[in-house]
Amino acid sequence: MHNPEIICSAKGCRAEGVWALRWNNPKLHTPERRKVWTACDEHRVSLSEFLDRRDFLKDVVPVGDLAPTDG
Repeated sequence: MHNPEIICSAKGCRAEGVWALRWNNPKLHTPERRKVWTACDEHRVSLSEFLDRRDFLKDVVPVGDLAPTDG
């Protein structure tokens, strides 16, 4: 899926977000809630590691696999 309107969530990056990092902060969100950051190929690992260190990361999927309930 090519969508130039979806931008990478990394600070200062303007590349297309092609990965969806689904996460949840258990102190703020119900267990089923999924917030989404998007990532370009270059920032997929660093953004995933940032969320994973905080035990927030749930999964990483292609942007095209996002569910309507994500976000």
